[in-house]
Amino acid sequence: MADSSFDIASTYDKQEVANAVNTAAKEIANRYDFKNVGARVELSDTVIKMEANSEERCKAVLDVVETWLIKRGVSLKHLDIPEAGPRLSGKEYKLDVPLKEGISSENAKKITKIIRDEGPRGVKTQIQGDEVRVTSKSRDDLQAVQRLLKDAELDVALTYTNYR
Repeated sequence: MADSSFDIASTYDKQEVANAVNTAAKEIANRYDFKNVGARVELSDTVIKMEANSEERCKAVLDVVETWLIKRGVSLKHLDIPEAGPRLSGKEYKLDVPLKEGISSENAKKITKIIRDEGPRGVKTQIQGDEVRVTSKSRDDLQAVQRLLKDAELDVALTYTNYR
């Protein structure tokens, strides 16, 4: 019998992100506490751009966007929020939050180490660019690896693809 395998990746549904940002924009346009503060949010390719007339309002816009992303099933680990916070640009505070996709080489090494140390015997891992391929003779072992990684504290959102 051939080996079973799956790929571990870090991807997000672009349509769900667009829906979340659009819904957040509607909420911001209608909420009383955002009236006359110049609060706006938009999705530009892979960057969520937010702006308001104060730093606190800009952070509140981010909070609304995060809430809608969670409701849409998009992990907040895909957001690369700048540590400096909103920046002053003229009279407006702006916050550009890029969306992260793919597994960095250091995270891929962490994932393979976790699988090697704590995973079932006979499971093989292979780093392929920004994905990790996991192979085994037993499908049960592959499911055990998925449960193991779900419980692990990683700073990257994982998706499982190409399950064969």
